[in-house]
Amino acid sequence: MEDKLVTLAIHVYQKAQILKTILESEGITVYLHNVNLIQPVVSSGVRVRIKESDLPAALKIIESTTIFKEEIASELGEPLKKIVLIPVDFSRYSTQACEIGFNYAHQIDAEVVILHAYFTPFLPTTISLSDSFAYQTHNEDTIATLTEKAKINMAAFSDFINVQIKEKKWPEISYSCVLRDGLPEEEITAYSEEFKPALIVMGTRGRNQKDLDLIGSVTAEVIEMSKHPVFAIPENTPFHNLLEVKRIAFGTSFEQKDLIAFDSLYRIFEKFDVEYYLFHIANRPDTWNEIKLGGIKNYFEKQYPSITIKYELIDANDFALNLEHFIRSNTIDIVSLATHRRNIFTRIFNPSIAQKMLFHSDTPMLALKN
Repeated sequence: MEDKLVTLAIHVYQKAQILKTILESEGITVYLHNVNLIQPVVSSGVRVRIKESDLPAALKIIESTTIFKEEIASELGEPLKKIVLIPVDFSRYSTQACEIGFNYAHQIDAEVVILHAYFTPFLPTTISLSDSFAYQTHNEDTIATLTEKAKINMAAFSDFINVQIKEKKWPEISYSCVLRDGLPEEEITAYSEEFKPALIVMGTRGRNQKDLDLIGSVTAEVIEMSKHPVFAIPENTPFHNLLEVKRIAFGTSFEQKDLIAFDSLYRIFEKFDVEYYLFHIANRPDTWNEIKLGGIKNYFEKQYPSITIKYELIDANDFALNLEHFIRSNTIDIVSLATHRRNIFTRIFNPSIAQKMLFHSDTPMLALKN
């Protein structure tokens, strides 16, 4: 691929200038775009652009530079530790997701946060004043009951985790449990925005299920809303540890943001021995798409010399069926997609297709947000 410019980040002018100085001190040429030349200090949305070949090195520099790390201070003023967030609804899907999440956290030296969000009713404004006291008393009793039930369920789930650790079925790592009152998808997203997890691990219902369960639909919403990687694990997923994963498929639409998304994917599995399969969904056979797919494969192999990559074009007509065939024929363990908009993958995450993908597939899906 030609060494063109890519947008690394968008910041206010001051922060863009700091990033430029840091990168150039490491030998990376940086260009700032959209700067207000008359009053540069009031510029907003300044694009920090670099050569495409410098992208992996630049991302590593940013990750190791404190000012650009997303850190949250605790009450003691200490930086937030690396965490793996595992939302649960205490179903068997949650249990498998929890096991995979614990194993992954152990491998990357992270802590686990078990999050359960439950929704309690509120007093609607349509109730008349004469009825409001009786309703509110009943409502408060209901809230207390739901809250107590959530506490009991979380305590039982924690006891289960402790047994798994004691019997050495799960690794012994630090974990905490969090209860939040609210819509699950909103509370999960809000928590992830606050504490910036390395990965969100969620269970889903698998194929051939007639009913839509709560956690599956919540997973679809979190994939759409969260800015952090979401790993959706169907109930029939055959592995219990990411060390068992051998092949990962990554969907590309040939946009610059895919390069950053792939780097995120690579970092998640950097310590694992896996092969990568690039795929592109096209409306019709196109030689130019084949050339571009081969080009991006060569680029990734150059930037990540330790990995093995293959690639394939997938017909967009009945793409779900064709994608399933691609997964089966290549024995794909995980499908990874960048969920930025304005590309063909956006359709996967509208409500109907998202549910179809999440509820009717046994292949785990890793959604990477740009």
